[in-house]
Amino acid sequence: MNKMVTGIVIGASLIAGTAIAAGDIAAGKTKSAVCAACHGADGIAVIPGYPNLKGQNEQYIISSVKAYKAKQRNGGLAVVMQAQAAMLSDADIENLAAYYSSLK
Repeated sequence: MNKMVTGIVIGASLIAGTAIAAGDIAAGKTKSAVCAACHGADGIAVIPGYPNLKGQNEQYIISSVKAYKAKQRNGGLAVVMQAQAAMLSDADIENLAAYYSSLK
């Protein structure tokens, strides 16, 4: 019984944590203007080899941008994304992720 209660508490905590971390789509759309130069106004990349962000998984965007910001991603043109990510707050990152993941 204790294991079941513990599992429910942990599960509820994870769900609550996800809800709290949800970004603001409208704020993300506003902030995305700078991203459009490479990733397109509609989230479809305009430069070959750059990733499309439209419809991308929200948590993946968050973890990727935070990894660039922490300089944990270094391949290819990572220096470009590292510079862009350095200018973003955690809230900005969450808002951008919410916006791009909302595009279908």
